[in-house]
Amino acid sequence: MLRIMKYLSKGEVAQMLVALVTIVGQVFFDLKLPDYMSDITTLVETPGSEMSDIWIAGGKMLLVSLGSVACAVVTGFIAARVAASFGQRLRSLEFRKVESFGPAEMSRFSTASLITRSTNDITQIQMFITMGLQMIVKSPIMAVWAIMKIAGDGFEWTLATAIAVVVLLVAIVVLMAMVMPKFKAMQTLIDNINLVARENLTGLRVVRAYNAEDYQESKFTKANADLTETQLFTNRAMAVMMPLMNTVMNGLMLVVYWIGAYLIDAAALTDKLTVFSNMVVFSSYSVQVIMSFLLMSMVFVLWPRADVSAQRVMEVLDTDPLVKDGPGVSRETADVPRGEVEFRDVSFTYPDSREPMLEHVSFKATRGQTVAFIGSTGSGKSTLVNLVPRFHDATEGQVLVDGVDVREYTLRELRDKIGYVPQKSVLFKGTVAGNIAYGDEPGGRTAGDDMSRIREAADVAQATEFVERMDGGFDAPIAQGGSNVSGGQKQRLSIARAVHRDPEILVFDDSFSALDFRTDREVRDALAEYAKDATKLIVAQRIGTIMNADLIVVLDDGRVVGEGTHKELLATCDVYRQIAESQLSASELAA
Repeated sequence: MLRIMKYLSKGEVAQMLVALVTIVGQVFFDLKLPDYMSDITTLVETPGSEMSDIWIAGGKMLLVSLGSVACAVVTGFIAARVAASFGQRLRSLEFRKVESFGPAEMSRFSTASLITRSTNDITQIQMFITMGLQMIVKSPIMAVWAIMKIAGDGFEWTLATAIAVVVLLVAIVVLMAMVMPKFKAMQTLIDNINLVARENLTGLRVVRAYNAEDYQESKFTKANADLTETQLFTNRAMAVMMPLMNTVMNGLMLVVYWIGAYLIDAAALTDKLTVFSNMVVFSSYSVQVIMSFLLMSMVFVLWPRADVSAQRVMEVLDTDPLVKDGPGVSRETADVPRGEVEFRDVSFTYPDSREPMLEHVSFKATRGQTVAFIGSTGSGKSTLVNLVPRFHDATEGQVLVDGVDVREYTLRELRDKIGYVPQKSVLFKGTVAGNIAYGDEPGGRTAGDDMSRIREAADVAQATEFVERMDGGFDAPIAQGGSNVSGGQKQRLSIARAVHRDPEILVFDDSFSALDFRTDREVRDALAEYAKDATKLIVAQRIGTIMNADLIVVLDDGRVVGEGTHKELLATCDVYRQIAESQLSASELAA
C-alpha cells in the first residue's frame, strides 16, 4: 500500500499534511473535554459554587466540541478530495500503461482482470484514503496522548486499561491472520465473475444457438457462489470485531467504576471528591483509549482489501512492456526507400513457448509490390505480418522498414507508416465516418475531416453501397464492437479505415475472408489502382485472393518452403500446389 503512495502529487501531499494538522487538532479538542468535565464535576460537588462558573466551564466545553467538529469536517473534506484526485490519476496511469501492452503482457493479465483492477481495486484504494488514513493517523495519536494523560493517576485503573488493550490487540491479530488470505482471494474471484459475465455477453449468439444458457448459468452460479462464500467468511469474521470492542469498552467502564467505588470507599472524607473527580476523568480517557483501538480495528477492516488492491494495481503499473520505443529515425533525403519491407533471417518464439513459431524467414517487398503469405493453419502467417508493426519483436534476425530496423523507430513513427487490418475486424462505438477516420485524431474525430477522403476510402473497400442504405449514411451510428453490422460489412469498414490513412504499407491479416468472391475481387482491383504506390502484405487462405500477387511466400510449420509467383509455385512448391488443387478446378489451374 505504501508503494502506491509515490503516485501522490505534491499538491495532494500538501493537503494531507494540512489534514494531519486538523487531525491533531481534533484529538487535542477531544482529549480536552474530560478536563472541563472534571471542572464541572468539581464545581457541582463543591458547596457554594457559583452557577456562572458552571456556565463558563460548560461554554468552554461547547467551544472545544465545536472545534473538534470543525477539524473533523476539514479532515473529511480534504481526505475525500485527495482520494478522488488520486483515484483519477491511478485510473489514467493504468489505462495509459495498458495501452502500451503488447500480446505478451495481455496474456499475463486477462481483460476481465484489467477491468477489475481499474475499477473495483482503485475504488478500494479510494475508500481507504477517504476513511482509513484518517483513522490510521488519528487512532495512535489519540491512544498515546490519552495514555500519557492518565498514566500515574491510578495504578489499578491503568492496569485495567492495559489488560483491555492487550485483549483488543490479540483479537485484532488473530482476525487479521484469518481474513487476510481471504481478502487476497476475493479480488481474484471478482476477476472470475467479470470473466464469466464478459464471456457470456460477448458470446451470446453462440450460447443461444447451442441452447447453452443453463451451462453458462451454472458457470456463473459457481463463480458467484465462490465469491459469496469468501465474502461471507470475511464479513462474519469482521462482524465479531465490533461487538468485541463494545464488550471490552463497556467492561472497562464497569471495572473503572468498580475500582473507583472501592477507592472512594477507602479514601478519607476530604479525599473522596478528588478520587471521584479522577474517576470521571479516567473513565473518559479510558474510553478514548478504547475508541482509538476501535478506530484502529476499522482500519484493519479497510486495510487488507486496499493493500491487496494496491498490489494488483502496482503489478500493472510496474509491468515493463517487451516492445518499447526505439531512439527514433530522422531522415529527409529524397532517395530513401519508401514502403520497403525486408525480413533478414528472422526467427520468432513466443515468450511462453519453447518451440519457435518462425524460423529463418527472409524476403523483400519493395514499394508498390503485393506480397502474399499462405500456408496451413498455425504455419505462422499472422505472426509474421505482426512483426512489421511491432506487436512482437523478432527473437533473431532483423525486420526492416525503409531500410531501417523496426526497433530503431519510435512506435508512433513506425505505425504511422502502416495501415493495418486485423484478422478479427474491430469497430468502435461512434459513427461510420468516425470509424473510417479513426486514428487521425483521438477517438476518430470527424468534425472538419475531409468527407471526400472518407467516401473515397469507403469506395475502395466497396462499403459505400451498404453505408448509404444505413439510416444516416456516413453519420449512421455504429454500436460497440460493430454489433449492428455484419461480419463482411465490418471487414470492409476496417479495410476503409486502413486505406484512409494513405499509408506506405498496408497489412491485411486474412482480411478478405468474410467477403464473397465478387466483392473480394472488386476490393483487390480497387486497391491495386488507389494504393498502387503502397506496399501490400496480404495473409490469405484463398488462392483466388493472392494468385495475382507479385510475390507469394509459402509457409509450412514456421519455415519458408516456397517463394515466387502463382505459376512458379505451382511448378516448384508441393505445399502450394496441394492448397491450389484443393481450391481450384483443373481449368483454373491450367489457366
